[in-house]
Amino acid sequence: MSARVTILCDNTVGPIAGTLGEHGFSALIEWDGGSLLFDTGGGETLLHNALRMNRNLRSISAVVLSHGHYDHTGGLRQLLQLTGKRPVYAHPGVFAPRYRVKDTGEAVPLGIPFSEDFLRVLGADFDLCSTFRGIAPGVFLTGEVCRSTAFEIGDTGLYADPLGNLRDELIDDQSLIIKGERGLTLVLGCCHAGLINTIRAARELTGVQEVQAVIGGTHLGFSSAQQLDATVSALREFRVRKIYGTHCTGFTAAARLHREFPGQFLAAQVGTSLEII
Repeated sequence: MSARVTILCDNTVGPIAGTLGEHGFSALIEWDGGSLLFDTGGGETLLHNALRMNRNLRSISAVVLSHGHYDHTGGLRQLLQLTGKRPVYAHPGVFAPRYRVKDTGEAVPLGIPFSEDFLRVLGADFDLCSTFRGIAPGVFLTGEVCRSTAFEIGDTGLYADPLGNLRDELIDDQSLIIKGERGLTLVLGCCHAGLINTIRAARELTGVQEVQAVIGGTHLGFSSAQQLDATVSALREFRVRKIYGTHCTGFTAAARLHREFPGQFLAAQVGTSLEII
């Protein structure tokens, strides 16, 4: 399968004049005869950037949500108002309440900023599933990712209640897999399940060992030095050909990956486009 992944929303922008950045992520996946949108950003830049980049979002066949955080789902309202009814693939836990609780005790809501009923009225045809599945020819969703590594502990500052008593494990986190002739390409939202856990899952679920590319948020900006060391070692073992870090990868982690994988790691931005063969 040949396809193209183009970043429409991200924290930073590339050289395309007039595009805008925001805290969030969205990528357009296009192939011969179809397209889908993976995440929708925070809601401030999706439609603007698509227009500036001459991408027709009315033609997408479906939407995928990597997980239920506002910076990946905030553009759903505007998107559905543009496209009308569309399938929305997500995990059943995508609407779970979620918060970041500050040291002051203030609870900041992080979940989807719209109710499920409201989005259904706008045309969201939710297709909720927690397991691995195909959603288009050569395109798959991991479903829940097994947390098997000892070093990928996730973000400890996220909670399922406003008092900070119940940690949010973000079991709804999932990634998209594109199966090409040269191996797998993974598109990540934030990869709360862990970058290495996710790569392992993709290889096991598809039976394909070669990983052509990983593109998206890796959540390494929140990791310890020990986790970053272990991640670098595992990436060497997996022999990932290209890593396109975006969104929550973080400056320190991006600099480290750039140093460790010269010519293989790229800091991707709004406008970055990757051809998959």
